[in-house]
Amino acid sequence: MQLLSDRILNMATSATLAMAAKARELRGEGKDIIGLSLGEPDFNTPDFIKEAAIQAINDNYNSYSPVDGYGELKDAIITKFKRDNNLTYTPAQIVVSTGAKQSLANIAGVMINEGDEVILPCPYWVSYADIVKLNDGVPVEVKTSIDTDFKMTASQLEAAITPNTKMLWFSSPCNPSGSVYSKDELRALADVLVKHPNIYVVSDEIYEHINYGEGHVSMAEFDDMYDRTITVNGVSKAFAMTGWRIGYIGAPEKIARACNKMQGQITSGANCIAQRAVITALNESPSRVQYMIDEFKVRRDLILSLLNDIEGFNTNTPEGAFYVFPNISHFFGKTFRGTTINNASDFSMYLLEEALVATVDGGAFGNPDCIRISYAASQEQIIEAIKRIKEVVS
Repeated sequence: MQLLSDRILNMATSATLAMAAKARELRGEGKDIIGLSLGEPDFNTPDFIKEAAIQAINDNYNSYSPVDGYGELKDAIITKFKRDNNLTYTPAQIVVSTGAKQSLANIAGVMINEGDEVILPCPYWVSYADIVKLNDGVPVEVKTSIDTDFKMTASQLEAAITPNTKMLWFSSPCNPSGSVYSKDELRALADVLVKHPNIYVVSDEIYEHINYGEGHVSMAEFDDMYDRTITVNGVSKAFAMTGWRIGYIGAPEKIARACNKMQGQITSGANCIAQRAVITALNESPSRVQYMIDEFKVRRDLILSLLNDIEGFNTNTPEGAFYVFPNISHFFGKTFRGTTINNASDFSMYLLEEALVATVDGGAFGNPDCIRISYAASQEQIIEAIKRIKEVVS
């Protein structure tokens, strides 16, 4: 009898976490690795949030929390949705989870049946496809390119829909491309979806505040999409709280209740201290963390200027998040220092071994012609990393 399940044997390892682990291993060997693989802000969590956590400890918050989150946190999330996104939710529509990744897993677990198709505009966040497959769904990849700023068009969406289509999952701002859908672009997608009333949307908005353009728009803002959209968010990115592990959804009540039921059998409520801190984080104006967004924009402009000076790196200008997603297919078939580059995975590993810079293979995001480079690192690290990359590909 087989020891491990087919489910786990068929699941891919998270490419971002695998690269981070490899980088840590090389650091342990004494190598000076610059990590540009993880989507993790290098800022400290703001003091006003840390102080709220300390206060919660002193107030003896140490018991199991409600499965779907403290009532005060739900109220803060409702206030945030109304203030930042013009979305109105009730407490019964909110579920707090151990990170936005658990929110996504909950949604898949309660909505996807065997054979249900989920449309994923490529590139997509690395875990979408495997979360779908873990729940017996079928990921349907819609290829985009740098020429369309890595955004899916309405005609592409229409062409991807079949009688088995259950959901559309996408992120804006996008991880890994940094692309941001405008209101008109989302409206065009919505106009397609209104013709298919059984298709639901997961709108992953974890990077909403890290936005350098015209501002963020939520799919659920459209009245004809509100009842068919699950809005996923969290505090990891904008508030530099990756390790605090708090995510949440705003969803149709029936879906939220189902996610609450699912979570009750898997993890129960999220960390009580982290939840109390997030109440403070969300009740404050987003302007309290604007200094981070301003610095990310400086870093974006810096890394683009440096990459554009390297022949073979073709980049768009990301309007959000903290990644660049250059097309590096120019290097395929070439040999450097005895290593032949056949694909983005080869190229990413070559950069790790020769330049000592950790990036992520774009194939893990559904685009094997690109690599993802995070600029959630200091300007000094970015300058040194791109200098090393230029040296090993020149």
